[in-house]
Amino acid sequence: MNPDLTPRQAEFLQYLEKRIAGTGKAPSLRQAAEDTGISHAAVAQLIRALEEKGTIRREGRYGRVIHLLNASGEKAGTMRWREVPVIGTIAAGLPLYAQQEWAGSLVLDSGLYKGQNLFALKITGDSMKDAAILDGDMVICEPRQFARNGEIVVALIHQEEATVKRFFHRETHIELRPENPAYKPMVYAFNEVLIQGKVIGLVREL
Repeated sequence: MNPDLTPRQAEFLQYLEKRIAGTGKAPSLRQAAEDTGISHAAVAQLIRALEEKGTIRREGRYGRVIHLLNASGEKAGTMRWREVPVIGTIAAGLPLYAQQEWAGSLVLDSGLYKGQNLFALKITGDSMKDAAILDGDMVICEPRQFARNGEIVVALIHQEEATVKRFFHRETHIELRPENPAYKPMVYAFNEVLIQGKVIGLVREL
């Protein structure tokens, strides 16, 4: 227990921790008052006290979103999650966050993955194994419509097939290079490839 907290404050902090661990978010003032049997005003006072003592942080002065903080003043592990969609298919011409072809979702640490509109794509095959991207892995991607040489990207080929490869812009063509000597580099005209995102991380089921 934080020695700076009164017993009542410590008890209320424990309540918040349990609620957040169970639901992934903090309760409303009304819900907290109902659960603890105290008034809205008392709940608000406890929240202010915990915020002043550095154990929680609200978004905005009157924010209803509450974050638990660890000893370093950062979001506690239970609060650092975010949900990103797993892409089933990638459609040409639509921003990824507007598409409905989701095939589930992944929960990620928001302390590691901070970008907007992130998405995940399941890898099929072993063409990227030398980049430590294996069959069945989920790659975490940041939406992008451009790429720099050497980056690992999600590319849409002929507006139909999505692939994950290392990107190179050559003078006369686009080269999508696998990371496995058993596969040859793929060469395309500029108008045959649409960059959809850059790979920024990976999740592997153990």
